[in-house]
Amino acid sequence: MRSSRIAVCAAVIGALALPLASATSANAAPAQAPATRGCDRPGPWAVHTQAVTIRSKASAHSTAVGVLYRSHRFTVHKTSGNWHYITDTSTGVKGWVSGSYVYRDAYMCLD
Repeated sequence: MRSSRIAVCAAVIGALALPLASATSANAAPAQAPATRGCDRPGPWAVHTQAVTIRSKASAHSTAVGVLYRSHRFTVHKTSGNWHYITDTSTGVKGWVSGSYVYRDAYMCLD
């Protein structure tokens, strides 16, 4: 009697769980890589002081080759420690600037 009761309970639980398991797998969307959102990409570089000296080497003691002003746009090509090798797209001057004076905006997703 006891074993038949256990068998009936197992059959009822199995019968109730089967439609739930099959519905979940049938309705599941295929796995896809998430689309890139604008807030997942790093923002543009900017100068957070009035101007920063562009230098010939990644050193505060190297020769100055130009000045990067806050209003100028620039491209960072590589980084070495706290120094960034840039091209000032406003003047065409290339050289190193200290990372203490430039930063990259970070966007935040609010979902």
